[in-house]
Amino acid sequence: MWQHMLSRAADRSFNQVTVDGDTSTNDSLMALTNGESRTPAITEAGAEAEKLEAMLTEVCMYLAQAIARDGEGATCLVEVQVTGASDDASARKIARTVAGSSLVKSAIFGRDPNWGRIAAAAGRAGVLFDAEQLRIQLGEFLMMEQGQPLAYDRAAASEYMRQAAAGVYLQSDTVEIAVRVGSGTGAGIAWGCDLSYDYVKINAEYTT
Repeated sequence: MWQHMLSRAADRSFNQVTVDGDTSTNDSLMALTNGESRTPAITEAGAEAEKLEAMLTEVCMYLAQAIARDGEGATCLVEVQVTGASDDASARKIARTVAGSSLVKSAIFGRDPNWGRIAAAAGRAGVLFDAEQLRIQLGEFLMMEQGQPLAYDRAAASEYMRQAAAGVYLQSDTVEIAVRVGSGTGAGIAWGCDLSYDYVKINAEYTT
């Protein structure tokens, strides 16, 4: 039961993090139980099991966000929320693709509210959806509806990203991107970070 809880929590947290698209041979997740909590053992499904899993998931999500925020040279956290997909797995795949797009990440670092790069990343995620239902929002700025670009305050949207870069760690330092791809019930979230000059500098100078 604990293993199943952890696997589900990982799917909603660590498996939804992307910094640069690469992975580490050292990436691992372990959750240990030692019987020392002085509470009755949870051995079957029910309210207590659901409460425990919810708390476990919340902890994993916070740690996952910290991993993305701590990416080399990152200036802000990027959260991509996808709704309207046919299922949760499809929504999570689109969210990861957008969050991991080098062009999206570069645009965020440049404080460029570039809906085209977000739309392009969603479209190449390998998930079928009707482009005429695509809706894209950056923070409070609605940039696309029904697959058509909308007029919005570009300067204010850019300032929104600047403020996130100056925000408090994991409190007000998040650039939120909301993407709706249809009318399905599938939803998912992914976290990443912007791609800065320092990322290239840090990794170019790195050696073993």
